[in-house]
Amino acid sequence: MAISSLHKIIIVTAPSGAGKTTIVKKLLAAMPNLAFSISAATRNRRENEIDGKDYYFMTPETFQEKIEANEFAEYEMVYAGKYYGTLKSELQRIWDDAKFPMVDIDVKGALSIKEKYHENALTIFIQPPSIDALRERLSERGTETQASLDERLGKARYELSFAHEFDQIVVNEDLETAYNEVKTLVEQFLNK
Repeated sequence: MAISSLHKIIIVTAPSGAGKTTIVKKLLAAMPNLAFSISAATRNRRENEIDGKDYYFMTPETFQEKIEANEFAEYEMVYAGKYYGTLKSELQRIWDDAKFPMVDIDVKGALSIKEKYHENALTIFIQPPSIDALRERLSERGTETQASLDERLGKARYELSFAHEFDQIVVNEDLETAYNEVKTLVEQFLNK
């Protein structure tokens, strides 16, 4: 299937704790032509999360069946045994609603979608001001064990090494400034 210029995708990624989710939520509230692309995940649902709204929670077996049926635009084992992915049907659902998918995913997934959708995809990397600032933000959440904090920080260092491969890098030192920068980038891309 040929990709139409109406089938644009906005992809925002960042190391965990860099402010990506907050920025994405603000964009979705401010821009009615965007719609959140719900990712599929095999991790456990957190207390405040809703299946089909925050993620499509799946068993690893169901996720594997969808991989084999080529139902993902991208997927990745983000943490040991924990898969995340973007379903093609989810992107199509949003396009069918005459909106643009806002995809909030990890670095490798973002680059995979960019590879498939080329100039129809805008990739934005939200960068924390430093690893120390990231450690502080993650610690303040109160949801991390020391082991999971160390794992996330190790992953963040790895993800930061890919920042140069993104269309745009926005450093989130001040949330409002970073949000306004991302919003301008998205508006310019959609108006091209």
